[in-house]
Amino acid sequence: MAILSELATEVLIPVAGIIGIAFAIVQWVLVSRVKVAPGAASSSGSKNGYGDSLIEEEEGLNDHNVVVKCAEIQLAISEGATSFLFTEYQYVGVFMSIFAVVIFLFLGSVEGFSTKSQPCTYSKGKDCKPALFTALFSTVSFLLGAITSLVSGFLGMKIATYANARTTLEARKGVGKAFITAFRSGAVMGFLLASSGLVVLYITINVFSLYYGDDWEGLFESITGYGLGGSSMALFGRVGGGIYTKAADVGADLVGKVEKNIPEDDPRNPAVIADNVGDNVGDIAGMGSDLFGSYAESSCAALVVASISSFGINHDFTGMCYPLLVSSVGIIVCLITTLFATDFFEIKAVKEIEPALKKQLIISTALMTVGIAIISWLALPAKFTIFNFGAQKEVSNWGLFFCVSIGLWAGLIIGFVTEYYTSNAYSPVQDVADSCRTGAATNVIFGLALGYKSVIIPIFAIAVSIYVSFSIAAMYGIAVAALGMLSTIATGLAIDAYGPISDNAGGIAEMAGMSHRIRERTDALDAAGNTTAAIGKGFAIGSAALVSLALFGAFVSRAGVKVVDVLSPKVFIGLIVGAMLPYWFSAMTMKSVGSAALKMVEEVRNQFKNIPGLMEGTGKPDYATCVKISTDASIKEMIPPGALVMLTPLIVGTLFGVETLSGVLAGALVSGVQIAISASNTGGAWDNAKKYIEAGASDHAKELGPKGSDCHKAAVIGDTIGDPLKDTSGPSLNILIKLMAVESLVFAPFFATHGGLLFKYL
Repeated sequence: MAILSELATEVLIPVAGIIGIAFAIVQWVLVSRVKVAPGAASSSGSKNGYGDSLIEEEEGLNDHNVVVKCAEIQLAISEGATSFLFTEYQYVGVFMSIFAVVIFLFLGSVEGFSTKSQPCTYSKGKDCKPALFTALFSTVSFLLGAITSLVSGFLGMKIATYANARTTLEARKGVGKAFITAFRSGAVMGFLLASSGLVVLYITINVFSLYYGDDWEGLFESITGYGLGGSSMALFGRVGGGIYTKAADVGADLVGKVEKNIPEDDPRNPAVIADNVGDNVGDIAGMGSDLFGSYAESSCAALVVASISSFGINHDFTGMCYPLLVSSVGIIVCLITTLFATDFFEIKAVKEIEPALKKQLIISTALMTVGIAIISWLALPAKFTIFNFGAQKEVSNWGLFFCVSIGLWAGLIIGFVTEYYTSNAYSPVQDVADSCRTGAATNVIFGLALGYKSVIIPIFAIAVSIYVSFSIAAMYGIAVAALGMLSTIATGLAIDAYGPISDNAGGIAEMAGMSHRIRERTDALDAAGNTTAAIGKGFAIGSAALVSLALFGAFVSRAGVKVVDVLSPKVFIGLIVGAMLPYWFSAMTMKSVGSAALKMVEEVRNQFKNIPGLMEGTGKPDYATCVKISTDASIKEMIPPGALVMLTPLIVGTLFGVETLSGVLAGALVSGVQIAISASNTGGAWDNAKKYIEAGASDHAKELGPKGSDCHKAAVIGDTIGDPLKDTSGPSLNILIKLMAVESLVFAPFFATHGGLLFKYL
């Protein structure tokens, strides 16, 4: 038996969640001490107040006007983001309701809507609850997952728009103060999301168990709806937000920087507010929902496999909750790690920003390894069995410790490889910047090559973790390896959300007409944020690969497929079509960004042509029209890619059956991971190559610059091409591979009973 009692488990999980939420609230209170009102005192305490006198006072600028302007811009960004998300959620709400009905009808029809108990699938000789009630509970957990995902994204966006101007104002006192404000705000989002995801899942399991009692097989099958809800909302959030932000960004850059030669975020540019709104709805709300979806799915995959292993058969509650206990320890570890960035060390110079963020990843991974060892020793029996495609495999508690740890460290390796390929401190990005000497074409060639090359090491890291964890604990090993990668999600999200907040802070500084020294500080924060955002995407893609493989294993077990034979024509046609889906999906999202950007470019050109005095700074641009173009385009364009992902498993499973569907899932996983990594890294490298030239920090960069030179214009074109790759197609692909797998798992009972209509009648 495990050392940790059932009662201790029941206390530990919710307590960890509540501590996480409380910590998020404390960070939010600290951020709100920075006042966005003229004449108000700014945040207290002299710590990190490197050069505490305000730059404005040194340069004799009017402090009062700057603060008022910052507050106005912040309000405009916040209102734009809120109104977009409300519009998006109305459409998504309709979809959610329809899909909930589909889940109920499909799963209810498995036993012809009967309310009689049925023999269990795995526990032979036992009766399980009727399929009709499993259908009902799956629908409820789907809605819960969807709502939690939406709320996570929305709260993240609210916090980011609350913190952006505060970061700008703190930058007047020094880069350390600004860094802490941005990072704390990111931590609010990270901890809220990790903790609420855990608490809601835990409460759901406990409430459902009141009905299911001893039928753990049915209980955890119905819980899979939670992961499906989380990821289906993330898909719309990521695609919709990604189209919004990149349409505005591409439009603003092409006309502003390339044609009119005005700086980034110049207030004369009509698309500038839409661009800053986009950072919040795409990079914050979309990414929050995405990582919540990964977390919910990896937990569900592990719970489903555990429920048909010795934990479930022997009703060992503590062992069963092992995935949730790992996440609980993760929240505590991330809390300690966050204090290293905000309280234990202080940042005094620009060059210390990126190392501070990297230290967060290393510290959280090292502490988490110790945490996993302790919880594996306390919560698991010395020996237990895991379901392995029809057989039971004996595993030791140290075996599971290795599975979780290998996922955790593979995540760190993927993070650092991503950083090497996307940070302008290393040669790959510097080579891309250097290629701009001969124009945009060579820049594009070098950037694409970099993206393809950056896939190699992450794929080996994923392959090794899959082989080792599967050898130790079958599919359960892979599910907990994915959880290991996501166990430090609170820190990962804090680092990730820090990027867009800093980006917005720079935009506000430019629009409010603050001095160039402040812009230099916010640019330094933003450049570090760019790299960490790429690291975050690497984590998301790596974990998505492991999660979808674990879900795939659970699906194959649940659908009763004994072996997936690649030589069978039914499987092979699925495989080849599945591998094509990420390309189809990417084509849709890229084209959506392109056509929305086209409208945006035309609108911005028209305004420069028709509004008198706009270029001279005496006329006012019409920001609202640009915001409307982005909103309309993203709402309209997010539906086809979303439908492609959501309908494929339903159509394939119903018409062609579970064997072909297993081929489709395997094909989409294998090709989707490669495209996602290369797209994200290519885009990140182009962006940082442009920033490398703009900053002019080294002799090499000075040779290529300054802003407005031919070399810089070539870099801007590369960056513009990379925008939809790194912020729309790339990050959305990891949702495609997870979502198809979790959806197949939820509908597995239906496909196993009624699927394959074409092959039955042909």
